[in-house]
Amino acid sequence: MLDEVLGKLARQHDPHVLVGFETADDAGVYQLSDDLALVQTVDFFTPIVDDPFTFGQIAAVNSLSDVYAMGGSPLSSLAMVCFPEKGDTAVLERILAGGLSKMIEASCTVIGGHSVRDPEIKFGYSVTGSVHPDNVWKNSTARAGDALILTKPLGTGVISTAIKRNQAQSAWIDAAVASMTTLNKRAVEVLHQGGFVVHGATDITGFGLIGHVREMALGAKVSVRISAHQVPTIPGALQSIRAGFIPGGLNANRDFAECTVRYSGELEPEIKTLLYDPQTAGGLLLAVPSESTHGLIGTLQLAGVPAVRIGEVIPKADSLIEVH
Repeated sequence: MLDEVLGKLARQHDPHVLVGFETADDAGVYQLSDDLALVQTVDFFTPIVDDPFTFGQIAAVNSLSDVYAMGGSPLSSLAMVCFPEKGDTAVLERILAGGLSKMIEASCTVIGGHSVRDPEIKFGYSVTGSVHPDNVWKNSTARAGDALILTKPLGTGVISTAIKRNQAQSAWIDAAVASMTTLNKRAVEVLHQGGFVVHGATDITGFGLIGHVREMALGAKVSVRISAHQVPTIPGALQSIRAGFIPGGLNANRDFAECTVRYSGELEPEIKTLLYDPQTAGGLLLAVPSESTHGLIGTLQLAGVPAVRIGEVIPKADSLIEVH
């Protein structure tokens, strides 16, 4: 809906804008000098877990993720809070404390924020980061022949729905929370420190894996082949789908993007469904030269990042996305 509305507005022309909203990328990038550009993003949402501190952590990790997805380093942030007028301030304090803990871990300074009275709690951050103008990762620059690497498993959407219905097992909750409270910082550090080439990147969030792969393929004018059985899953994700814990966002993602997908081979219905699951604080999807895949995955895994190769970029074909 927002894309439709923005498309009707006059576009500003500023040569310093390296990444705007034309390709639905993860963040905006604005060049300040020959060797410095700002990465800017904003994100907030309603609670998806019961514990206020954990909710704050997840909101911070999710907000920071878009800076990492551009290859940037977070610098500063502004908190955004919607909170009931007669709400318990102890709850608000715990939310802010959780968020601050992850901002400190990310070396990102909270320098202010804004709050409004709202019957429904919402929390998140506007984050500013830095990146060298020549090293910006975009979601529209993958190349045919690249391997696709995913750094976190899928399943936070369906498990969160199971949590809301009081049907999630404790092991599922623990695994989902562990994923959602893990920064993508370490993955980016490994890539930079190891000098690995990244042709394209995005993070997997609300549009699900297929939705973000669709943006990557359209932007780069290529097609993508995904090995569904290689896609990692959070424990409990497939069980949640079988039990019918399907978030509305998953169905919306599927209605929108499945027309670009061709399935081949024998695929279980729940695996197909998981590919559209909206993620919170999901992992990075990286398009990298295929010859560096083995070394990169090994280095990421040694650093504690559960990276997996899930597919490859191919020349533009009849189907935008092939899943087998």
